[in-house]
Amino acid sequence: MSVTLRTYFVIIFSLFTIILTTFLSFTISKESGREVEKQIGETLARDSFQMADKLDQFMWSRYGEITVLTKLDVFRDANNIESIRDLLNELKINFPSFSWIGFTDHEGNVLASTDQILEGKNIAKRPVYYEATKETFIGDVHEAVLLAKLLPNPSGEPLKFVDISSPVFNHEGNLVGVLATHLSWEWAEQVTESVIQPLQRQENSLEVFIVSKKENTILLGPREMIGQPLDINAVAKAQNNQNSWSVEKWPDGKYYLTGYALADGFLNYPGLDWTVITRQPEAVAFYSVEELKQNIMTLGLLSTILFAVMGWYLAGIISNPLKQIAVTADRLKNGEKVEIPIKKGIRDIEILSTSLRHLIATLIKTEKDLGKMEMIAHQDKLTRLPNRLGLDVYLEQAVKNIETKQHLLFIYLDLDGFKTVNDSFGHHHGDVLLKAVGNRLKGCLRSEELVCRLSGDEFLAVIKTSTVDGHSEGTAVGTRMIEALNKPFEIEGEEITISCSIGIALWQNKNEDPYVAIRHADKALYVSKQNGKNQLTFHQNKD
Repeated sequence: MSVTLRTYFVIIFSLFTIILTTFLSFTISKESGREVEKQIGETLARDSFQMADKLDQFMWSRYGEITVLTKLDVFRDANNIESIRDLLNELKINFPSFSWIGFTDHEGNVLASTDQILEGKNIAKRPVYYEATKETFIGDVHEAVLLAKLLPNPSGEPLKFVDISSPVFNHEGNLVGVLATHLSWEWAEQVTESVIQPLQRQENSLEVFIVSKKENTILLGPREMIGQPLDINAVAKAQNNQNSWSVEKWPDGKYYLTGYALADGFLNYPGLDWTVITRQPEAVAFYSVEELKQNIMTLGLLSTILFAVMGWYLAGIISNPLKQIAVTADRLKNGEKVEIPIKKGIRDIEILSTSLRHLIATLIKTEKDLGKMEMIAHQDKLTRLPNRLGLDVYLEQAVKNIETKQHLLFIYLDLDGFKTVNDSFGHHHGDVLLKAVGNRLKGCLRSEELVCRLSGDEFLAVIKTSTVDGHSEGTAVGTRMIEALNKPFEIEGEEITISCSIGIALWQNKNEDPYVAIRHADKALYVSKQNGKNQLTFHQNKD
């Protein structure tokens, strides 16, 4: 059975077009999709690490407070029980995360405690006592035993505590007793809300889990899963001190994008090796990637149909022009930047070569559009300033290209009175105010310097300096920012006045992670807050 040249050519040309467009579509969508997936996953892993870091820093603070308190003479001498009781009650008032604090003698008898709960009782058989007779002890989350019916419990749910206790030795080195505390587990939920809530406004269906090392029990997460074991690869990897992400099948049979990190301690605090897990349904997390792939494949399919129809009109001697087009396609396959040649003389071949060129240009444009999507992902939707991802990219380049005698100054800024604006005028005015603040902050910097919005009403500026300590330049820029933001804002007929508090830190150690300096600037910011707000504070390096 023979076929006409036109029919034969349509068959051959259609196959060629399908292969070419499918290859280019698959290659572009696969590579671009993989890169976008990687960025989404790394963002989730970074969220897990930030949560773990906050947990460890909070526990480190409480761990250090108890250890330091045992050095006070009032405990070492243990002569004035009334004074000890007053001190414990004052400590609980100022640190409400402590549900109960007690001081025992060397045999485990409670001599003084907050609200006089358990006074006169012996707790020698409880881990909070016998584990702390030689060194400071911190125990994992557990339900209350002795205190279950003695402490207020408005929620009616089982009370959970973390034990922190430390031995008290007299000046001769003999054990006097133990300073024992029960830390309320409710603080962990507050930390979770402070870290995850801003993210949940941007990302749908984001969930957080805190998993105990003991039997991989879920300590914090969806209410129906608390207390159950969580045996997934992410937990095992985190416990091997890996901080990353993966797509995993969970016990409910569904697949989730899973970020994980280990809360393994901070400074002298040894940590409880809690695993912090963040998850998001795979379909939700990678929706943009699948949509992109679908669009590219659809474009390839439509192009294939178009060229098949055009091929019907081609006839004559076309082997040489077709061969040249095929050779060019192979060069494109090998990654060379070439264009499909336009063959004139035969109208059908000229149409074919022109259309192929347009197809390749369209696919390349699609790839460039992916770059624009990446840029949008690095930008805060409200203020159009760089976000945390944009800061990561900027710092990576800044650290790589910084000159020998140059340093980076981090100016951490938080608005004073922003909540009052939201409460008084509404969130719309608050959003407009944040945009105006971003514009004024950009006006205080040079074109090559960066200001980004971290979250809520927190901003961070990064400037380069050649001075030794950066104090004069940081003071000048910080003062400009304070003066700029102190000027009234007029928003839809309303005059709004705010102020700001600033913390500044210098990064000059090339071997040190610049995020360490950012944390120093954050701490300096809170010093400004504590000292009356609307001022700037430099972080003082203690080395």
